[in-house]
Amino acid sequence: MTRVYVPRDSAARSVGADAVAERLAAAGADVVRTGSRGMLWLEPLVEVETPAGRVGYGPVAPEDVDGLVAAGMLDGRGENLGLVEDLPWMRRQQRVTFARVGVVDPLSPDDYVAHGGLAGLRAALRTSPTAVVEAVVESGLRGRGGAGFPTGIKWRTVLAADADVKFVCCNADEGDSGTFADRMLIEGDPFTLIEGMTIAAHAVGASEGYVYLRSEYPDAVETLTVAIEIARERGWLGERILGSDHTFDIQVRVGAGAYICGEETSMLESLEGKRGQVRAKPPIPALEGLFGRPTVVNNVLSLASVPAIIADGPASYAALGVGRSRGTSVFQLAGNVARGGIVETGFGITLGELVNDFGGGTASGRPVRAVQVGGPLGAYLPVDRFDLPLDYEAFAEAGAMLGHGGVVVFDDTVDMAEMARFAFSFCAEESCGKCTPCRVGAVRGVETIDRIRSGQDREKNLVLLEDLCELMTDGSLCAMGGLTPMPVRSAVRHFGEDFQR
Repeated sequence: MTRVYVPRDSAARSVGADAVAERLAAAGADVVRTGSRGMLWLEPLVEVETPAGRVGYGPVAPEDVDGLVAAGMLDGRGENLGLVEDLPWMRRQQRVTFARVGVVDPLSPDDYVAHGGLAGLRAALRTSPTAVVEAVVESGLRGRGGAGFPTGIKWRTVLAADADVKFVCCNADEGDSGTFADRMLIEGDPFTLIEGMTIAAHAVGASEGYVYLRSEYPDAVETLTVAIEIARERGWLGERILGSDHTFDIQVRVGAGAYICGEETSMLESLEGKRGQVRAKPPIPALEGLFGRPTVVNNVLSLASVPAIIADGPASYAALGVGRSRGTSVFQLAGNVARGGIVETGFGITLGELVNDFGGGTASGRPVRAVQVGGPLGAYLPVDRFDLPLDYEAFAEAGAMLGHGGVVVFDDTVDMAEMARFAFSFCAEESCGKCTPCRVGAVRGVETIDRIRSGQDREKNLVLLEDLCELMTDGSLCAMGGLTPMPVRSAVRHFGEDFQR
């Protein structure tokens, strides 16, 4: 019986993957449900196992299945895309975190181990916590959730803290526009996240872990919950993990839809059963985090990078990337783009390579005018900045940020004054309300841009707008208000003509 792989990822299911899988099973195929390879314009992407490798067919609609089978699909014949691993989109990537996504059955522990899973955890448990922490420091891994803080330094702080209980918290509240890597990894390879969190727990001496997962991801919640149960049954979680002296378990907590809970201290407040509001820092969560105890707080992609670092050695990971941006980043192409999806590659690729070579330009066929990188609080960059390398320092120098790696493309019909207004209105809607610069400043920002767009004292209001941006940047308690000026300033700087209409 021919083995055929069909994604169970939410994006693939939304365009008929379940019906495709059912029809293939009825035609006599041995159907394995996987995550998505990340070529979202080809979903549902069906892969047929052949002696030469997996041959791809896509996008495959349910009504296409009978014809494809009749043409020899189950033997790898008929009209197809060729070997999936040889497709240009895949061949140009350096997949580390996403190495198994789209390849394995996400809920098969045997499949996970057969493809290199648990090698990092086994190596970590044979090593002292200090050595594990220093390996993560040496790898150069930085936070993939926004600020890019060195992961190993955070772990070192928690390890050194004295407490009766320590926690590992995974921030999976992926709320940035144009981002979906956390969801795709959890749906496609949840054991990688579980393994990364368990390594972190061993490294810092934590016994309890929480994944704070957004309610808008029901498939991810279900997949991760089942994977945790399987991990407990296999002895990968719970008491005496893999026969060691270490005890650690993970629970899933589902958020209620507040964007601000993507900020680490708001997430901790929510985990404690309180309203999601930002805490003042210091104290930092590494010293006083969940329930006042030392807590590791990392993003999904940060924790999912750890198993490969420990299994293959920190030098292998640090060899990828450029400058102080080591390893790989998972970029997510979205918006008005011809080929949207997941691109994992070493830092240093240019913005133009990502948008034009991988993304194929706009879906509308019109010229690209602007690209927003880093979510709704990220800067808008024009085409003349497409030579900008995607690394933390280069983006900071350009007045931008990488954030979670979301890249949203706009064509030449976009009104950038309207996009600047959206940044303020988004902040006004999502602010936790704790500090005045964010709570009130965002509302005043909407009003100021409305006056500019209507032609009222345009030049005076542009000066006022810059003063407001400066106040919010310097005075806000967290990045919600502090970064809202970034898209506004970049829109004024690069697309000033839109504010003069």
